[in-house]
Amino acid sequence: MPKKVGPLADREVRKISAPGMHAVGGEPGLYLQVLPSGRRTWVLRYSIGGKRREMGLGGYPAVLLKDARDRAKEQRGNIAKGIDPVDKRAAERAADKAEKARRKTFDWCASQYIEAHAAGWRNAKHAQQWRNTLNTYASPVIGRMPVQDITTDDVLKILTPIWPIKTETASRVRSRIELVMSWAKAKKFRTGENPAVWRGNLDCLLAKPAKVKAVRHHPALPYHDITAFMADLRAREGMGARALEFAILTAARSNEIRGATWDEIDLERRIWTVPSSRMKAGKEHAIPLSDAAVQLLRALPRFAESNLVFVGLRGKPLSDATLLAVTKRMNAECVPHGFRSTFRDWAGETTGHPREVIEHALAHQLPDKAEAAYARGTLLQKRRRLMDDWARFCAKKATGGDVVPLRRKKGAA
Repeated sequence: MPKKVGPLADREVRKISAPGMHAVGGEPGLYLQVLPSGRRTWVLRYSIGGKRREMGLGGYPAVLLKDARDRAKEQRGNIAKGIDPVDKRAAERAADKAEKARRKTFDWCASQYIEAHAAGWRNAKHAQQWRNTLNTYASPVIGRMPVQDITTDDVLKILTPIWPIKTETASRVRSRIELVMSWAKAKKFRTGENPAVWRGNLDCLLAKPAKVKAVRHHPALPYHDITAFMADLRAREGMGARALEFAILTAARSNEIRGATWDEIDLERRIWTVPSSRMKAGKEHAIPLSDAAVQLLRALPRFAESNLVFVGLRGKPLSDATLLAVTKRMNAECVPHGFRSTFRDWAGETTGHPREVIEHALAHQLPDKAEAAYARGTLLQKRRRLMDDWARFCAKKATGGDVVPLRRKKGAA
């Protein structure tokens, strides 16, 4: 049984300063605890189910003596009913925590997910793309909803209007919603199934992307027109024209060209090594440089304030629009990326270079996994011959009948 003492008055309680537990009376088991630091708190000692327990009732003097006795009396009432006050408080705190977690909105979870994963993405642009797509399509429908309340029907409200007309974008939106919801579940902000998962869920309600997506190819120049185009291009001045010419000679992507730096290029060995951070597949790519490509690079000006090969205004990289503007001024019905298709068509239709060499030159992943497993090397020398042939073809006069001779395969008659 708790020690019974005569009720202390408030003025007496104020004088207590010795470290330890001090019974104050008025309610059984009510103590003023003085910590070595001098901090004072109220503690209720009690027994229930054969166990002795202690429960804090607040600090003194924030909680006055009268209020502490009232709180002790209330808890004594619970004990009389067989309710353990400590367990009851723990359950209430857990329920409050669960309720707060339940109120976490999709927008809040999305921002936390992006912040947690952005460091692992290739560049800041990817994080911005995440924000843009979710802000545009998901937020107006589920942005303010608690993640716990989001259902498959809510996800369908987002996807159904754009699935037939913006299938690729819709697929990205679905995938990003799924990842955010998985993050929320892992953080205990949601229970139950993920409403944005595809297999066994949305695949039963939406057509497969491949069935509805209209394949849009980048407008490309027919390869038999490349010689006249290159002659016109080489007669034009400007960094944009040189960047586009280099893109054509290397069959590289626009962003790889625009981000190229001099320390990536070895003019003596005639190799341009694009780091993995700037490659679509996230794998370093070595590009053999033809004589024409090397000649172009040697003729470029260098700027002390920038290590970029193709320098834009104020020493910054060229924009993709700069290269596109060159093709527009030339009245060409193509875009910079389309020259990769021009190269692919030329190599596949007019030369005997092996398919895997051509695909490697484009930094493509071979679709056949077994074939890809054997093609582990860089095929650098074979690609060098391919790029030299391509440069010679681009430099030919437009006679209408220029074809690179087919290479005889080993063992062929």
